[in-house]
Amino acid sequence: METVKKVIYATSIVLLSVKTLSAQIDAQQEAFNNSYSLEYKGEYTKAIAAIKKIYDEKSYEINLRAGWLSYEAGLFTESQNYYKKAISLKSNSLEAKFGFIYPTASLGNMSEVVAQYKKILEIDPQNTTANYRMGLYYYDKKEYQLAYKYFENVVVLYPFGYDALLMYAWSNFQVGKSKEAKVLFKRTLLLSPTSKSAIEGLSLIK
Repeated sequence: METVKKVIYATSIVLLSVKTLSAQIDAQQEAFNNSYSLEYKGEYTKAIAAIKKIYDEKSYEINLRAGWLSYEAGLFTESQNYYKKAISLKSNSLEAKFGFIYPTASLGNMSEVVAQYKKILEIDPQNTTANYRMGLYYYDKKEYQLAYKYFENVVVLYPFGYDALLMYAWSNFQVGKSKEAKVLFKRTLLLSPTSKSAIEGLSLIK
């Protein structure tokens, strides 16, 4: 008899836990749906408030959503904090790291932006977005050899993509590889025959 009571008690606990979890999921679903509707209307503060009603610091999804909405609302420091929590919960998450970059760049902290891109590339060395943006960063700093490396990583994977191909052509030009640059500029013109940048590049090569 005592064993039967224990089984019944354990079963009731499990059922109660399932009901509680189901109610939490329903509340989260409603809050997320409300936040999407409010975001669509541009009411970011209200969208954040909808998420905060069900906020759980241990929830990756909630922190990620709150991070994005805070960024859209111009609350960059708050956005960073939410994204940091999301990253701490799922350290290999690329979406959280990319999300963190948005408010960080808006705050002008480029050293932290670069550090985050490097962490992304440690996890995913072939990530084209991170490689391309790192290439742009170093090209702007006139560190052309580094820019060359990152743009090359993208072009190896996407040999006929306009943006990376154009910047790879310019990087070749800047590091003194004029013959290679000429070929790349011409290939870029196959994609965009009126590209002013590619035409300018070709005009500089004797």
